[in-house]
Amino acid sequence: MKLISWNVNGLRAAVKKGFLDYFQSVDADIFCLQETKLQEGQIDLPMDGYFAYWNYAVKKGYSGTAVFTKKKPLHVQYGLNIPEHDQEGRVITLEFDDFYLVTVYTPNSQSELKRLAYRMTWEEAFLIYLIELDQKKPVIICGDLNVAHQEIDLKNPRTNHKNAGFTDEEREKFTGWLAAGFTDSFRYFYPTLEEAYSWWSYRGNARARNTGWRIDYFVVSNRLETKLEDAKIHADVLGSDHCPVELTIDL
Repeated sequence: MKLISWNVNGLRAAVKKGFLDYFQSVDADIFCLQETKLQEGQIDLPMDGYFAYWNYAVKKGYSGTAVFTKKKPLHVQYGLNIPEHDQEGRVITLEFDDFYLVTVYTPNSQSELKRLAYRMTWEEAFLIYLIELDQKKPVIICGDLNVAHQEIDLKNPRTNHKNAGFTDEEREKFTGWLAAGFTDSFRYFYPTLEEAYSWWSYRGNARARNTGWRIDYFVVSNRLETKLEDAKIHADVLGSDHCPVELTIDL
């Protein structure tokens, strides 16, 4: 089974940059999007052969997630069933026979860390949600988690230590995921691989210089480790400031 996750930073803009060509060529079994930045009815995509599920933010042109899947899920849930956290279209959960698939666009702590306190509240609620799912069936989580977990996961760790996405608080929350029974699939296969990034600033010619961050993930329940086949970062795919990430798994 092939799964793709991509923060498209505005799906309408990405479509103009070749999104559909990539979507069709990659032929994923499940394709997840974050930061779609649209409302219902604002786009018409030819997704033949896929069931489509959308979660829109209340605020227009902001956040949002989507999942396209070849196999129809048993059940779909939008959000966490927590009103405080369900206004921005950040989570979609699909239940299948043998696993849950969760796509997520984690809140950014923003400049001057003005949203860090909310981010911490979100992280606590989201991990509880994942643990509850994991007690029923194994879970595959994918999306833009807005954190570079270790120094190896970004180009300039020293100068970003107190910036959003690389604070001690955010990194510790991700460590907490791993301690709770989850595996970072990319590091499972490539524990020491350097300069493997999934996001680059639009400023300073960062992508051409590969001055990036790895903040897009596939994270799985530990008991799925033996079924993992590979994890990839498609840094050559353009159309967003993020690139797609891939997981292949025998399910």
